[in-house]
Amino acid sequence: MAFSVSALVLFGIIVVIFIRNKQLKTSHAVMAALFGFMLSQSTAAKPIQDFLTQLAQTISSVAS
Repeated sequence: MAFSVSALVLFGIIVVIFIRNKQLKTSHAVMAALFGFMLSQSTAAKPIQDFLTQLAQTISSVAS
C-alpha cells in the first residue's frame, strides 16, 4: 500500500507541475485521472500492479 500512495503522490506532483507550466491542460489531467480509475477496475489492473511492484523492488535492490 505504501508504494501505491507514493506513486499517487508522485504522479499528482507531476500533473500539478505540468498544469502550472501550461503543458498539460486541466481537461487532459481529468481525462487521465478518469482513465486511471477505469483501468484500475479492469482485468489489466493485476498485471500492471505486479509489474510496478517488481519494478519498485528492483529499483530498491539496486539503490541499496
